[in-house]
Amino acid sequence: MRTLVYLAHPRPDRSEINAPMFEAARGIEGITCVDLYGEYPSFEMNVDREQQRITEHDAIVFLHPLYWYSVPALLREWQDLVLEHGFAYGHSGHALDGKVTFNAVTCGAAAEAYTPEGANGAHLRTLLMPFEKTADLCRMRYLAPFALFGAGRAVEEGRDKSHLAEWRSLLKALRDDTLDITAARAALSLNGFTAAGAAKLEAV
Repeated sequence: MRTLVYLAHPRPDRSEINAPMFEAARGIEGITCVDLYGEYPSFEMNVDREQQRITEHDAIVFLHPLYWYSVPALLREWQDLVLEHGFAYGHSGHALDGKVTFNAVTCGAAAEAYTPEGANGAHLRTLLMPFEKTADLCRMRYLAPFALFGAGRAVEEGRDKSHLAEWRSLLKALRDDTLDITAARAALSLNGFTAAGAAKLEAV
């Protein structure tokens, strides 16, 4: 699949995980990478260019920290302006039909917080439901999120390298069309999927 990765991080210079994930994606042949805050520091979105980008790709990945159970402001602005009626949805809006999308998220809290019994009261996928329903409206195929929990301690605890390796494998599987899309849509998390497309359904 022609794969597009959008980074939405307002301070990549302070990012210990998102910035390295973006650089890792940039190092993979065949993956298109866009730094939204780098391109639009004043929030003046080039809607035509963004619509052309997503039209030309089969998979759209949003790489971002989780802010208040949502995304940084510029990515929300991107959604508001780019996913227009008549382009992305509506009777004549079929530009995104069948495309794959998912959120690659870094979370401050530990994994245990993202369960029905945990501090956040729900799985991460449940908390990201607005993005899934947006994808449904646009007739896209929404996959489970790929997440790193306790992101602020990942480097200190040595978990960043394995996460980056899994991220590379996931993107290559997506690019090479070896990811089991049906399983990825049914899962709670993309963590645990191998480059061969084998799925591991796990609570996050």
